Amino acid sequence: MEYRKLGKTGLEISEISIGTEYLEKIKREDLGEVIQKAIANGINFIDILYNFDNFLEQISKAIQGSRDKIILNHHLGSSELDGKYNKDRSMKKIKEHFEKYLEIMNTDYVDIAFIHFVHTEDEFDECWKEGGVKDFALQLKKEGKARFVGLSIHRMDLAIKVAESGDVDVIMIQINLANHAHPQRQEMLATCEKHGIGVIAMKPFAGGKLLQPNKSVSFPDYLTAFHEMPEKKISEGVKATQCLHYILNQIGISTIVPGVANIDELEDCLSYYTVSDEKLDYTNLLKDFEEYVTGECVYCNHCQPCPEDIDIASIFRLYDQAQIGQTDKIQETYTTMCAKASDCIECGDCEERCPFDVEVIEKMKEAATLFE
Repeated sequence: MEYRKLGKTGLEISEISIGTEYLEKIKREDLGEVIQKAIANGINFIDILYNFDNFLEQISKAIQGSRDKIILNHHLGSSELDGKYNKDRSMKKIKEHFEKYLEIMNTDYVDIAFIHFVHTEDEFDECWKEGGVKDFALQLKKEGKARFVGLSIHRMDLAIKVAESGDVDVIMIQINLANHAHPQRQEMLATCEKHGIGVIAMKPFAGGKLLQPNKSVSFPDYLTAFHEMPEKKISEGVKATQCLHYILNQIGISTIVPGVANIDELEDCLSYYTVSDEKLDYTNLLKDFEEYVTGECVYCNHCQPCPEDIDIASIFRLYDQAQIGQTDKIQETYTTMCAKASDCIECGDCEERCPFDVEVIEKMKEAATLFE
């Protein structure tokens, strides 16, 4: 397992984490087996969405003895109605659920208290009003009952607004191949990076639709944070590892939370670290969706190897971040790189290999002008 910084929280989070939404219906012993295997393989963030007492009791038992290894979270506003999930903005219930959560999980604090699923401007106003969920989350942080404040959201524009507010430390939002061309996604990721917001990528397989070979499927906007896409034929052989590799190559991503329903699905995600490069290559998937823009770097590394050992994708990632807002951190990261953009000898090999017609030489000159 590899780990990344979760924004400026100082937490080291596993690149691959897991969501538990699909574990709620499986047998207790199977749920425990999945969680314990995840922890044994170095996964240290297990997104706990549902606040059903029985479900939490099962998770609590599964993580017993591992609290110090886990980044524990709670969703403020995730509730229960007639035995089913319900989003509830009642502050009375939110406070009751939080205290009950601490009791069941046998802890006196959570690492991240998420303001749960803000989807509209009205919901944002409700959560950010005086005495609302945001104020309660900040109160928990002040009292030491939550180390950090997070937000789960589907809207890129609202995520940008929140990232710029300085109120949260972590944002959980869907990032996947299906929203590659979202007009605000790169701005959102770069804004989070600029402000030190840790980004947790959810819905990496677009609700599983990306993994349905030889089927025509539609992608509603809640899976893409974008427009609802017309039906698309998914190419045969799309792999979970390709989807994961694509996301981990995007700006500012700290971790991915694929929802797993059993051991096999967990092992499929963990195979990310052992499969061949062919099973990681995602460039053909961008073409399937016709959602890439020719001339834009997608950080796929097909341009390598460089005779001057320039890490082209990493330099372009920093350059793209800096277009949203240059920071000392971006500059420092560039300065510490062994090979700089100015080391380019303009051999052109990278441009011949690039599947997206990126003008690498010209962009290297622009990067050198910006950073050096």
